[in-house]
Amino acid sequence: MYEYISGKLIEITPTYLVVDANGIGYRTHISLNTYTSFQNKNEAKVYIHQVVKEDSNEMFGFAEKAERSMFLLLISVSGVGAATGLMMLSAMGLNDIKEAIASGDVAVLQSIKGIGAKTAQRIIIDLKDKVVKLEGETFTSTSAGVPKSQEREEAIAALLMLGFKKNIVEKAINKIIKAQPDASVEEIIKLSLKQL
Repeated sequence: MYEYISGKLIEITPTYLVVDANGIGYRTHISLNTYTSFQNKNEAKVYIHQVVKEDSNEMFGFAEKAERSMFLLLISVSGVGAATGLMMLSAMGLNDIKEAIASGDVAVLQSIKGIGAKTAQRIIIDLKDKVVKLEGETFTSTSAGVPKSQEREEAIAALLMLGFKKNIVEKAINKIIKAQPDASVEEIIKLSLKQL
């Protein structure tokens, strides 16, 4: 099991990144929080969680240990897989998830795609006592000076990778960019996830 991978950041998108460590390129799935943390950087230290199954071997990467800890808690809940865990971390910040779980706010958790009432209740019941023990409560959210067309394309690509249909995604993103022309890629995706 890997603890972290450190090296040159070769490629980064809102859903995955590639780190070159001693000549080997490691591709890891990431959340929007991690994307924001590593955007415009040349080097990265990525905390890893590896999932090995009969037909796949995937890595999930995080900029901070606290986010990885939350991810591990989320996927420990029956009915919450790795994709849903990343979706939750992308749709909400770490602190927002902790607050929703600690306060028992089912509606907030249900607002995330793929989380129904029963799953939201299960997350709260299983994790309420555990989330208060997580360390490192804040994430640095930086908005990069990227041209709007590039931000739009990155947001569309990220949402398509998450399984949404292109025409629905484009409509939602166009509406968001029109209403908030200064929104970052991360903000566009987060707002889209609330509408889709």
